[in-house]
Amino acid sequence: MRKTTLAVTALGVTAALALAGCAGGSSDDSAGGDGTADLRVWLNGTDTPQEARDYLVSTFEKDHPGSTLTIEEQAWTGLVDKLTTNLSGSDSPDVVEVGNTQAAAFTSAGAFLDLSDVQEELGGDDLLPGFVEAGSYDGKLYAAPYYSGARLVFYKKDLLANAGLTVPTTLDEYVSNGVALAAANPGVSGIYFPGQDWYNALPYIWENGGEIATQDGDTWTSSFSSPESIAGLKQVQEVMTKASVAPKDGNETDPQVPFCEGVVANLSAPSWVKGSILAPADADAPGCPDQEANLGVYALPGMDGGAAHVFAGGSNIAVAAKSAHPELATDALEIMLSDEYQSILGENGLVPAKISLASTLGTDEVATAIAEAAANAKLTPASPKWADVEASGALQDFFVSIAQGGDVEQLAKALDEKIDGILNS
Repeated sequence: MRKTTLAVTALGVTAALALAGCAGGSSDDSAGGDGTADLRVWLNGTDTPQEARDYLVSTFEKDHPGSTLTIEEQAWTGLVDKLTTNLSGSDSPDVVEVGNTQAAAFTSAGAFLDLSDVQEELGGDDLLPGFVEAGSYDGKLYAAPYYSGARLVFYKKDLLANAGLTVPTTLDEYVSNGVALAAANPGVSGIYFPGQDWYNALPYIWENGGEIATQDGDTWTSSFSSPESIAGLKQVQEVMTKASVAPKDGNETDPQVPFCEGVVANLSAPSWVKGSILAPADADAPGCPDQEANLGVYALPGMDGGAAHVFAGGSNIAVAAKSAHPELATDALEIMLSDEYQSILGENGLVPAKISLASTLGTDEVATAIAEAAANAKLTPASPKWADVEASGALQDFFVSIAQGGDVEQLAKALDEKIDGILNS
């Protein structure tokens, strides 16, 4: 186990899985057959609502008497290394959730079973096309869409009103509002922006005309140091240093906590965070339902008005290639892509994996903001090695340095060199 983890650091996800015998391999379908089993499903973080988890367990165990299904919650932090280690071992989970930006690394390494034969049963053309692309390799589907969600801005209506401000219509106005709110409310983040949160930095780059990385043939070129990207990064630094009092080395985990503690005026977060904010005060991850009337939401505005290009967060779901029970695991996957299960996700603010279920998001201001944001949402570079970039910590370190007031141009040039080395290795 330890050797595999070290291999991830030195060689990257694809190489580590190949060395462990995962690449190109597949599970023996006869291992699980139609018999009974104790199925293990890995879900990440608290994004999947409890109602959906309960539905999956009860439906699977009803359909397969004698079998059990156990959900094992994993942390997003360090997930790539943990998946690489466990998917290549003898004790692999059966069904795993993977971030859409991480999927390409595992599909190209042979870590997942080919789902092409059941793609129609899972949803076929009704599945979110961008997530189908993220979960496919060499023309075959290995990781089905699970859910999507663009980032929205949740805000405290009273703080905005007390400062004499209105919902911004441009990115510049959003930034200036954040700075003004921080100045008017000492100890409060006008815009909550912890240093490691690179996801929320991407819209500033894209809205200024920059890109993360571009591809020419087989060569990738990281673009953080382009003039356009630098303009966006300087806006990020302004927010981090003048509008945010979030930890300069903190991450984006559990953003509902500072929001409910009253130290956040604007919070850019995935759409499903509304559920976390309004969770019962006595829940395992308590929220602040008493703030519902004071909770506003809008799509992050772009440079010229309209919705900004935001990161299209979300996940894919797959059957592990080394699952001992591939047929039962595929049955569980079909439950997770069923209309009933996906409707539960939609009703809790996660964009369903099926286009036809978009109406389950409702018609309130959150649903409207999701529609606006999703229309302009973008993905990270479609390189099988992008997961290695994320796992390296280079992005997190870069933005922590920016939050600490570092020289943007010098830091960006150094980051480009690191990313070029990873993507082209």
